[in-house]
Amino acid sequence: MKKLSILFLVMLFSGLMVAQSPNYSNGITVKKLFLDFESQKDGGSLTAFKDYTHGFELGLSHRLTNNIRLYVPGKFGVVKDSMQGAYKTVIGADAVLQYFFYNKKSNIVPYVLGGVGYMKYYKGDKDVMIPLGAGLNFKVNDRAFINVQSEYRISMNLKKNVLHHGIGIVYLFGSVKKHTVDMGGGFKDEDNDGVRDDIDLCPQVKGVPALNGCPDSDGDGVPDYKDVCPDVKGLKNMKGCPDSDGDGIADNEDECPNMPGKKLNNGCPEANTVKDRDGDGVADKADKCPDQVGPLNTGGCPDKDNDGVADNMDKCPGVAGTIATNGCPDRDGDGVADNVDKCPNVAGVARLGGCPEVKTALDRDGDGVPDVKDKCPDQAGLSIYQGCPDTDGDGLDDFNDRCPTMAGPIENKGCPKITVEDKKTLDVAMRSVQFDLGKSSLKAVSYKILNQVADIMERYPDYNLVISGHTDNTGSASKNQKLSSERAKACYNYLLAQGIDAGRMNYVGYGESRPIANNKTLRGRSLNRRVEFSLVPAK
Repeated sequence: MKKLSILFLVMLFSGLMVAQSPNYSNGITVKKLFLDFESQKDGGSLTAFKDYTHGFELGLSHRLTNNIRLYVPGKFGVVKDSMQGAYKTVIGADAVLQYFFYNKKSNIVPYVLGGVGYMKYYKGDKDVMIPLGAGLNFKVNDRAFINVQSEYRISMNLKKNVLHHGIGIVYLFGSVKKHTVDMGGGFKDEDNDGVRDDIDLCPQVKGVPALNGCPDSDGDGVPDYKDVCPDVKGLKNMKGCPDSDGDGIADNEDECPNMPGKKLNNGCPEANTVKDRDGDGVADKADKCPDQVGPLNTGGCPDKDNDGVADNMDKCPGVAGTIATNGCPDRDGDGVADNVDKCPNVAGVARLGGCPEVKTALDRDGDGVPDVKDKCPDQAGLSIYQGCPDTDGDGLDDFNDRCPTMAGPIENKGCPKITVEDKKTLDVAMRSVQFDLGKSSLKAVSYKILNQVADIMERYPDYNLVISGHTDNTGSASKNQKLSSERAKACYNYLLAQGIDAGRMNYVGYGESRPIANNKTLRGRSLNRRVEFSLVPAK
């Protein structure tokens, strides 16, 4: 009994360095038992291991509170009766309460137990017992533990106290306890961060009220989902990254983070790291004319007429002109240089040689193409395009151009081709956007990829976005149809909040009707649960 007490105290004090509480509701335990029915009687000894016999235990547990679980084991074993010199089979069952000592800093979970049990010898006596003991769970992962346990069992009927020792496996399963806080008025706070779920931008992740419930790991006032440097405290105007040398360039982009420098030199000072052999203040690596002194606005090349056009690009290098006319003068400011302008003192249009349009009743846009032949009679255009303009200059007139303000190849109907990188981002978004189980609420991890989709929309203003939701075939078709539509709408609403025009987006739910993989496999169902993002020309 003395040795058991020492063991109990060791296990109790080890609770100061133990693992975090497992929140799963149920558990199953399988154990190998070592039964001592001799040491507590006259003539027995705790160290007489040859007298130990063997048994097995199978038990179920259920979480009652954060620290207390109800455990119901069934036991089977063979014990030695020293009085009769024979072995007997025993069976039994207990109902005990286990109290666990939890902490976050170790992978060892000690506990104590107490309860009531029943034991019966095969074709023999019955006994009611009071089991008292202690044990240790060694964490393998969040669900699995290696278990060791010792019990001192007080006999109520036969007055034969015994010891049970065991080693085995504990596996937890079932629902995970959620620490939802009732905020009053029907409002909940699932992540217990003090922000109501209905206004919490990150309702599944504990955050800070000042950032609408989103986490800020480094405490710099920039939420993690917007923070380019989430583990290092930084500045808001640097997207959460620090600027150690205060030169206005974030450390993650600064090649000399501890020495103030210029953006042109990637944050490094000119004196120490930049070569400038013509001494014009433009680093050689950025100087288009590294051996000739020139200003920064011409890339380091000379500009003797100081019109902003480098001499090597200036068609009129001795006379100040405009950038639009390649350095030549343009008195009437119509974008046609005086040396080629047929009407240099009257503003006109380039297609008429710098002369103004002359509108008539038969040519109301004045582009020289009669209205009867003009496909765009109210827009001045070119005769080669039957009177239609080519706003983006891609060789396809606006009438036939599906993206009239963005240059693109004719074979793509005048729209710019989506880059490989942007196509890849949209494909990743299809697999990366995540929702709460069975719901249409976006998880915070989805914000980063959706922000990238918003950036793509900004780069392709002549494209619209179609958002389509899909599910696997689990559950009813009608519920899947509704869920897919709601999830597509959730993405639509998020992009709307990022400033994307509602007129450039639409959403649709297809439910389980358009699978891309086999719904009979776990991976197939996972692939079928998706939201697709497709860019289509707006026109």
